[in-house]
Amino acid sequence: MKRPVTVEELFAQPANFFALGFGLGLARHAPGTVGTLLALPIFLVMPRVNHFFYLGLLVVLFAFGVWCCERCAGNLGQHDHPAIVWDEVVGMLITLFMAPAGWLYLLLGFLLFRFFDIVKPWPIGWVDRRVDGGMGIMLDDVLAGVMAWAVLQSTVLWLVPWVIDFLQH
Repeated sequence: MKRPVTVEELFAQPANFFALGFGLGLARHAPGTVGTLLALPIFLVMPRVNHFFYLGLLVVLFAFGVWCCERCAGNLGQHDHPAIVWDEVVGMLITLFMAPAGWLYLLLGFLLFRFFDIVKPWPIGWVDRRVDGGMGIMLDDVLAGVMAWAVLQSTVLWLVPWVIDFLQH
């Protein structure tokens, strides 16, 4: 199959359109960071739903991501091409699971997710190097999202109340 050359050819296949974050992954600089930003409006327009529905939606978005990222990587001829950012979107949505309302938590979640996605501590880096295909593209960002989620929730549940209590006394 002929590799897409133009944006029009690239987006002629819906899998590419989604995997490239509706085009945000085509940013010249820091496409992963730019692509991660797509998760924020998605998160903000999602109604505050129960946690089981949110988790179910994450599973659907993950499965869809495995398919579309694998197809796009094949179309581009490169595993986990930097322009593929659907994995960042899902990872960021994982980070924001159960996040309190407010821009501070969105910013903190964003910074935490980008940190874990870029630094790739164990087991993220291990998975990134050893798991191929759409599953590999998605899984390292899922793990980054889980680690960022754990830190964000620890901050919400432990650090914020401690700081508030400290400031009141």
